[in-house]
Amino acid sequence: MRHIKIVVEYDGTDFHGFQRQRGDRTVQEELEKAASHVMQEPTTIVAAGRTDAGVHARGQVCVFRTRNRIPIARVPVALNSVLPRDVGVKSAEEVPATFHPRYDAVSRVYRYTIDNHRMPSVLLRRFAYHVRERLDVEAMQRAANFLVGTHDFSSFQASGSEMGGSVRHLYAIRVRRRGGIVTITLEANAFLYMMVRNIVGTLIPVGRGDLTPEDVKRILDARDRSHAGPTAPPQGLCLVKVKY
Repeated sequence: MRHIKIVVEYDGTDFHGFQRQRGDRTVQEELEKAASHVMQEPTTIVAAGRTDAGVHARGQVCVFRTRNRIPIARVPVALNSVLPRDVGVKSAEEVPATFHPRYDAVSRVYRYTIDNHRMPSVLLRRFAYHVRERLDVEAMQRAANFLVGTHDFSSFQASGSEMGGSVRHLYAIRVRRRGGIVTITLEANAFLYMMVRNIVGTLIPVGRGDLTPEDVKRILDARDRSHAGPTAPPQGLCLVKVKY
């Protein structure tokens, strides 16, 4: 039995998230249909994480098992030939049977993109959240610095999070501007449900001047979701990379 690791990218706009759901179009379902067709056997996809409806990925990592002897170099081309246009396989390699894309990961990198032009860009509407007011990225970065390290992120956790506690280690968070585009890049050992979007939804009021950077430290320490800002919409979020 071969174990094949693939790196996948997708436009999440028209999906109800990654995980298979009865009656809804999902990334997992499309990948399993394609892999089953190419490998000529029922195939189950296991992923590094489950992105929500409308969230994108450039570096989702998945694994499947197969008895098919297709050369590994042909796997991405074969899968892409039958996948829909909003899902693509970037690479493939054989891995040991002990490899698990979720539990072996040491960190995940997400990036949130904000269209900070005065008027929204039509070309960015599927991949960025439009904020009309010019954001103070320096203030947002000062606020973000309070979140780096090992903390209880209960204030940024949505209901429905898996059991296992709310302590996570945030390795880095970077707020950058390039013209009218603001990006917030976060790397952590793992993220709570909606954690990135809730952090972004709290940093945006800092950029507008409605909160101070010190308010974010207070929100973190409160360990209460009601103290944080609103959940940022999904279209600006992308899973960039999973590190092993």
